[in-house]
Amino acid sequence: MSEHRRLQSIPGGRADSPRPEPAEPLWREVLGRRLRTLRLDQGDTLVETARRAGVSPQYLSEVERGRKEPSSEMIAALAGALGTSLGELTGQVAEELQSREAALRRPIPLRSNAVHRVAPRPTLTQRFTPTLMAA
Repeated sequence: MSEHRRLQSIPGGRADSPRPEPAEPLWREVLGRRLRTLRLDQGDTLVETARRAGVSPQYLSEVERGRKEPSSEMIAALAGALGTSLGELTGQVAEELQSREAALRRPIPLRSNAVHRVAPRPTLTQRFTPTLMAA
């Protein structure tokens, strides 16, 4: 049997530039973690919760892993299947996102006992205003 040549990365491809970690999680990721926590706290399986929500277990799994961005109707169905409301579920997700953002803005102590603050990230409006004004 002949040996295979080693695969090499394409210049400028994924192997050349590691993907940076996002500073904050995506909404769909936090939603998925919250749905999974609610489901597991109730002792439900994917199949049970998916059946009550009217979705496939595979789809629910992808939502829980943050791979799919469900519609508001789907989120409401999943919330109902887990015994909560759309408003309560989205409130919990928003709270977690806000607490994570606040954690990113907390002072970071340095070895010299000096304290520095992380600069706040500009909002989408602030980032795209120059572009919108130029158009």
